[in-house]
Amino acid sequence: MTKETRTPAELRNMFGANLRHLAKAYPSISELSRRLGINRTQFNRYLSGESFPRPDVLDRICSFFDVDARILLDPVNTINTKGQILNGPVLNEFLGQGVSTLTEDNFPSGIYRFLRRSFVRESRYLIGLSYVFREDGVTYVKGFEAKDAMHHQGLSTDAKTREFRGYATRQDDGVALIIARRGALTCSFNYLARVASLENNFWVGYVTRTVREGPNGTRATRMIYEHLGHKWSEILTAARSSGFIEESKLTPFHRRLLQVGDPFS
Repeated sequence: MTKETRTPAELRNMFGANLRHLAKAYPSISELSRRLGINRTQFNRYLSGESFPRPDVLDRICSFFDVDARILLDPVNTINTKGQILNGPVLNEFLGQGVSTLTEDNFPSGIYRFLRRSFVRESRYLIGLSYVFREDGVTYVKGFEAKDAMHHQGLSTDAKTREFRGYATRQDDGVALIIARRGALTCSFNYLARVASLENNFWVGYVTRTVREGPNGTRATRMIYEHLGHKWSEILTAARSSGFIEESKLTPFHRRLLQVGDPFS
């Protein structure tokens, strides 16, 4: 379906409305027009939708407010979120706030070692690494599934297939991670809350898989995240030990956090 053609008057009115919205952040129109190098009377005509700026003046206005020429076509408060979901106009006040307010103090960037019971080999536990980083105000997570786990499921063990990515959002007193492998139609939901430890670098919670209930296999289990930061010696050691381990290899501290022997509820 083609977009409805707008009249020059409609475009001028949209531009004027957007310009009035942007101008609210400044103490006076006189000061704003002076900073823009635009005659105050002419600037008022832009604001009212009576007139439209020349291309060079429009470029100056867009550069000043750090917006693009879409201010001719769409409300300015939707331009920066168009195409977004959680931070878009529909869900921002419901789900987007957790994404935008997750700070380094809540969940610091860096490398994490995670430990949980395996979904595919319930008698074993799985050790892996995740990398948490921030970009444009969003906290992301990525890593690679252990080769042993992929091989056990009959899946390819190449890096592209093993890679997983996701995002993090603030939840109550903890953090939630939504993670999936490339092209997957399922994902995992992870909830973690910080626990008291010597270095205050452990999170404990649970992970669930978005799959149907069946007679075999586990869909939810407890999990530990340990923040290694950028301690490369520890990261390399963790990388070499990634994969399946026996329950007997768990440390007493890990056993306590995972509540080994107690059913998950």
